[in-house]
Amino acid sequence: MSAPALYPSEVVHVRNRPLRHTVRHRTYLWLIDVDHPPRPPWPLRPLARFDARDHFAGTAPTLRQGLARFLAAHDVRLGDGRAVMLAHARVLGHVFNPLTLYWCTPEDDSGPCVVAEVHNTYGERHCYLLRPGEAGRVTVAKEFYVSPFFPVDGGYRMRLPEPGDRLDLTVHLERDGVRPFTATVRGRRRPAGVRELLRAALRHPWSTLAVSAAIRLHGVRLYLRGLPVLPRPRHQTQEGVE
Repeated sequence: MSAPALYPSEVVHVRNRPLRHTVRHRTYLWLIDVDHPPRPPWPLRPLARFDARDHFAGTAPTLRQGLARFLAAHDVRLGDGRAVMLAHARVLGHVFNPLTLYWCTPEDDSGPCVVAEVHNTYGERHCYLLRPGEAGRVTVAKEFYVSPFFPVDGGYRMRLPEPGDRLDLTVHLERDGVRPFTATVRGRRRPAGVRELLRAALRHPWSTLAVSAAIRLHGVRLYLRGLPVLPRPRHQTQEGVE
């Protein structure tokens, strides 16, 4: 499927242990070609900006170069290979992407891969290089402090097919043989035109700030329900990311 595209989406977080808590949030995401980020008409540009500084180390001049630096640090040569990104745009000067996904076809013979770039609310970021199998399924050890209520242990079982007419992603956290947390993202593809952008922005004003605020609000609710906050370990820097 060609990019860019918009995906009005529902994000659902289900926590099963040690207590049950479900969060539903509606938003919209962009699927873009990293070489050709959308540039809406001038009056609408504050509603959709894609800055290389918001991803990876934040020092690359373009999204492709930032992605290529990370992949090169893992012995993957992107070159002129295809790469698309699923993310929130910067809206009215603010951006927060809990999870940004890149589907890549590197120029070398290493095969297709997915890069999962994770941001937490402490201003830290971490990237996972993934090699999904059939239907976009992959498992990976957890290496990054995200929720203050889960330690950095266990692993993720993910289903990350590249979006087409539908967006359908699932991430399970697995610890000690159980799944205490599951996140899903579901949406339908829309053309990335002016009309669709205005519709999405009116339905979800200041969408990225809303995502950040919702995460903090539900964290407070969980704390008030008695979940203890776990110490945040020092994050190990990654080449090509920080």
